Amino acid sequence: MTNLTLADWIVVGMFFAVIAIITYVATKKNKTGVEDYFLGGRQMPWWILGVSMVACTFSADTPNLVTGMVRESGVAKNWAWWSFLITGMATVFIFAKLWRRTGIVTDLEFYEKRYSGGAASFLRGFRAVYLGLFFNVLIIGSVTLAAIKIGSIIFGIKPLYTVIFGSIGVVIYTSLAGFRGVVWADFFQYIIAMVGAVVAAIFAVNLPEVGGLSGLMNNSEIADKVNIIPDLTDPSVFVPILIIPIAVQWWSVWYPGSEPGGGGYMCQKMLSAKNEKHAVAANLFFNFAHYALRPWPWIIVALASLIIFKPDNQEVREVAQQELNSPSILSHYQNYLKNYDENQIPQDIRDHVVELHFQKEGLSSMHQAFPEANAEYLKNDTAYPIMITKTGSGWFGLIIASLIAAYMSTIGTHLNWGASYLVNDFYKRFVNPSASDKKLRRVAVFCTFILMFLGGLVSLTIMDNATQAFDILLLSGAGTGAVYLLRWFWSRINAVTEIVAMISAFIVSIIMVFVVPEGCLANSVLDHATMRLLITVFVVSVAWLISVFVSKPENEETLSSFFELTKSKSELKNMPTQILCVFIGIITVYALLFSIGYFVMLKPLLGTILLIVSIIGICAIFKFASKLKLFD
Repeated sequence: MTNLTLADWIVVGMFFAVIAIITYVATKKNKTGVEDYFLGGRQMPWWILGVSMVACTFSADTPNLVTGMVRESGVAKNWAWWSFLITGMATVFIFAKLWRRTGIVTDLEFYEKRYSGGAASFLRGFRAVYLGLFFNVLIIGSVTLAAIKIGSIIFGIKPLYTVIFGSIGVVIYTSLAGFRGVVWADFFQYIIAMVGAVVAAIFAVNLPEVGGLSGLMNNSEIADKVNIIPDLTDPSVFVPILIIPIAVQWWSVWYPGSEPGGGGYMCQKMLSAKNEKHAVAANLFFNFAHYALRPWPWIIVALASLIIFKPDNQEVREVAQQELNSPSILSHYQNYLKNYDENQIPQDIRDHVVELHFQKEGLSSMHQAFPEANAEYLKNDTAYPIMITKTGSGWFGLIIASLIAAYMSTIGTHLNWGASYLVNDFYKRFVNPSASDKKLRRVAVFCTFILMFLGGLVSLTIMDNATQAFDILLLSGAGTGAVYLLRWFWSRINAVTEIVAMISAFIVSIIMVFVVPEGCLANSVLDHATMRLLITVFVVSVAWLISVFVSKPENEETLSSFFELTKSKSELKNMPTQILCVFIGIITVYALLFSIGYFVMLKPLLGTILLIVSIIGICAIFKFASKLKLFD
């Protein structure tokens, strides 16, 4: 921690002081009810919910993720997540108000509103444990792993200490202050996180090696990385990066924070809104801030890192790979990866293997800057935290506080959201239906601590080997997304449909990860991962569509009650206007995103044109939204 000066410590200390004040105030305002603890009494305004939505998707590992994408495949690689804007806008104009009308505490409670019988109860209970515990713990573990990387590489902090100190603060304010404390802390933390990101970008472009924004954009090292749209002359590039995400991924894949039709912790925010209009406005703000305003500071730092830490060229990588594959080195290399901290390899061989490893990965310049860094942690994505070490006293503390804020906002949301599933949809529903509010509150606090403990344990023990587990989790939602969109309107969809979609996706994902050999599905246009996704989507979609027509629909009483509650059937008459709003919203946000990008790239004419398009789009959105009475 010697990198931090007194000024840096003061900034970090002030950050924690504000969090403590927010926790104290929110705790005083809390009541004992479950709705108050998990939804803030359903009295939250749109602006704080919108900021909270952005904050909880701004994790400590998000700048690292974007940096890794840019360094490896260029700016265009961000279409992997930019494409989820489509489902985000569908949630704004179609699904947000429907969720708010249900009056439920969690989105899993939806199952026993829309479906009936044992199948509906099974869905609710199973997914409460699966998502609230297992899936949530892996997400908490992955975010904590990002914190471990930052602490290890920048400060040399041992992983255990990072987990302990990182957990204490967020567990305290989440368990004491509940949802109200989480969203107010998110509001403050997002401001700090964004200011820190902008400061990091300013320092990055003004480094002598970069030479300002002009020097950055005119540097040959990033010439093949700055394009927003991938190379449209090469199908092997633009099809997996652009076409598949836009044509398939957004509607077919269940992804935390971008669920088709809304869901998870995003739904929790909508359910806590004062009314439908606040739920819609919160989502609209989120989509503008999340996709258009947030990415460019990270992208700037990533591009600057390509100049400061120039990747090894292809020839150097190939030579290193050949030497590592030689019989004399291979065994030492494998032992090195397993026993890096145990020093069981002779020092000279160990140093040589380490050097070859980083050359193969194209990271030798970063390794030279941080020679003691563990190969387990030093990757392309860690270029972001490495770059922030080049900021000045005080500013460095602000950026560290911004990363802490990003970590705490994401973890806080996941702890409260996961506890809501375990308490409301499992404990209260199946274990102790007559539990008092005070009892439920104690169980919620207990679940919060358990989730954090398990998440930290995962990050310390199995997270570096969890690639296959994450592949299964992400693929296990492939093909199910359309069900979540259509179930609001198509009465033929029943609980069996969702069970078939869930089980078939899990089985296919297991086969794709563990049975199908890595790389065998690749062809001249699509890589293995893309083919695996498309196959899973196709098989799962066929499976649940068959189940729709061979199984019996839900009983009329359940369907009538649901459609009367949500009025989703009556919304069909407005569907053309709603779809038009979705389309305008997508164009508007993308125009603003690219406008900012072109201004950054010193192309003011294109930036101005797209800014005008965005302004026109905003006016059109409010015109049609007024027609739909979304904000009136």
